[in-house]
Amino acid sequence: MAYITSKIENHIAWLSLNRPEVFNSFNREMALLLQSELDACETNPEVRAIVLTGNGKAFCAGQDLKEVTSPELNPGFKKILEEHYNPIVSRIRSIEKPIIAAVNGVAAGAGANIALACDVVVASEQASFIQAFSKIGLIPDSGGTFFLPRLIGFQKASALMLLGDKIAAEEAERLGMVYKVVPSEAFETEIQQLATTLSQMPTKALGMTKRLLNQSMTNNLEDQLELEGKLQIEAAQSEDYAEGVAAFVEKRKPNFKGL
Repeated sequence: MAYITSKIENHIAWLSLNRPEVFNSFNREMALLLQSELDACETNPEVRAIVLTGNGKAFCAGQDLKEVTSPELNPGFKKILEEHYNPIVSRIRSIEKPIIAAVNGVAAGAGANIALACDVVVASEQASFIQAFSKIGLIPDSGGTFFLPRLIGFQKASALMLLGDKIAAEEAERLGMVYKVVPSEAFETEIQQLATTLSQMPTKALGMTKRLLNQSMTNNLEDQLELEGKLQIEAAQSEDYAEGVAAFVEKRKPNFKGL
């Protein structure tokens, strides 16, 4: 069985974690396959938006504990972080194409933090989020201590990580953890519409916006203004900018090509 299922349709890459019998928890093979799929999406010019979701009832339950407790299979936490989760999170942030986390069910541990690293997080009303690490004597990883405080504030992030509270989708939206919550029956349609919208937008500009957001995490104002100026000049030289202006003047819908 393929631990990642993938397809490309109408400039959208659909990547699904596919270990539903264990709530899509990560083993080494699935982590490496996801990295490979993300690499392929980055270099494929046909891909202009990416959707990451889970097959079955869960989005991702984090690390497969059976793997780390198996003398034969356990890769060790150093390898798990350096070769599995950290590269996944780095790829999600560095790929200059929009990545939607379509959180269809529970997102726990590394699964929750991988979702939060994505550009747009949409949750089904059946979804939930839990920083499960403290429940088993571990610390949050996969970028959780970086992204969660920035999304919801230090105090709330601290409490959720220390206590390991389970957060329902509606509460996650209220806190600013996710972009929106969608009723279960409308979830697939909403994700399709959102991915289609992003895939038809000026991909270069979206990628540069993502780069700016990444840099804003560490830049001071002066450095950020300088980078905005540099990238705005670059964006203004793109074919999509010319098309966008022409469409505005001609009062028609632009036909962006991601160039």
